[in-house]
Amino acid sequence: MKDPHDIILRPVLTEKGYDGIADKRYIFEVAINANKTEIKQAVEACFPPVKVARVNTLRTIGKMKRQGRTQGRTAEVKKAYVILTEDSKPIEFFEGMV
Repeated sequence: MKDPHDIILRPVLTEKGYDGIADKRYIFEVAINANKTEIKQAVEACFPPVKVARVNTLRTIGKMKRQGRTQGRTAEVKKAYVILTEDSKPIEFFEGMV
């Protein structure tokens, strides 16, 4: 099994992300090649008292950027929207941010 910290890269802290914390919905940036089952297991391993109900994923392809005659792409990102079960405890990392 892969290391959970290699699958979950960082939390996404935006206004939409903060609004979901009260409903036990969290957004994480994850590895591009991670699937929903691996993401679920990684969240439950990194934050022990939680139980994941559902995981939705989203990939954004990098945009074309140019500077003068040189052009390239920005990095591709995969986000995971993690929804916890009703009886699960919230993630302590996000508690002070609500």
